[in-house]
Amino acid sequence: MSLVKIMPCLDMKEGRVVKGVRFVDLMDAGDPVANARFYEEEGADELAILDITATTESRKTRIKWVKDVLEVISIPLTVGGGISNLENMSQLLDLGVSKVSINTAAVSNPELIRDASKIFGKEKIVIAIDGRRDVDASSGFEVVVRGGTKGTGIDAVKWAEKCESLGAGELLLTSIDRDGTKDGYDLEFTRAISQAVSIPIIASGGAGKLQHLYEAVVEGGATTVLAASIFHFREISIREAKMFLKNQGLKVKL
Repeated sequence: MSLVKIMPCLDMKEGRVVKGVRFVDLMDAGDPVANARFYEEEGADELAILDITATTESRKTRIKWVKDVLEVISIPLTVGGGISNLENMSQLLDLGVSKVSINTAAVSNPELIRDASKIFGKEKIVIAIDGRRDVDASSGFEVVVRGGTKGTGIDAVKWAEKCESLGAGELLLTSIDRDGTKDGYDLEFTRAISQAVSIPIIASGGAGKLQHLYEAVVEGGATTVLAASIFHFREISIREAKMFLKNQGLKVKL
């Protein structure tokens, strides 16, 4: 049995952690450094920081935000948002970031995945796939880029398979339809991709209660469960989440 990991996510805008619903209607969710420190103390296995407006604003990830968070944690940090080339990746990894996450840049230039995997190692390359339901896609799910604002017409499952073949080490799946709704992860979306690839899957978008975390693993095939709202607004603690998963028979690090 694989170890199930809990990953809080810091969506960043203008120096603050924010959280919205389906990528819009953003609310303030606190200071990134204070949140990062809190999550490490609570027992988070990993942490993600996503500069959610970097791509739409045509800029790179704010390095200062990353540095500030790295200073207060020792757990692995994944960074995404505005990463468009090998130089960006190298700069972040040299700072001490454990993994870099790319989405729009990978869709625009798939060979970037292959190049990054060869240079930095596949274990450092996460491909973020933002998906939404689309009856015209063969799997029923379309890849969306530029912070959830632009459809691509690319089938999400086929894209996931291509990412794996190019050298991606992990996939971060976010359901736009479920993001921030607290209605549960889109298990059909998560499962369709987890069954098509052999690399680890991070489930994201929709966690609202403990049962949802369990379902993402058992029914969705995820190895890591990412959540934001439930942790940021202190509705569920990471300790509570881990104890619940352990009591359900899953393997977690307490």
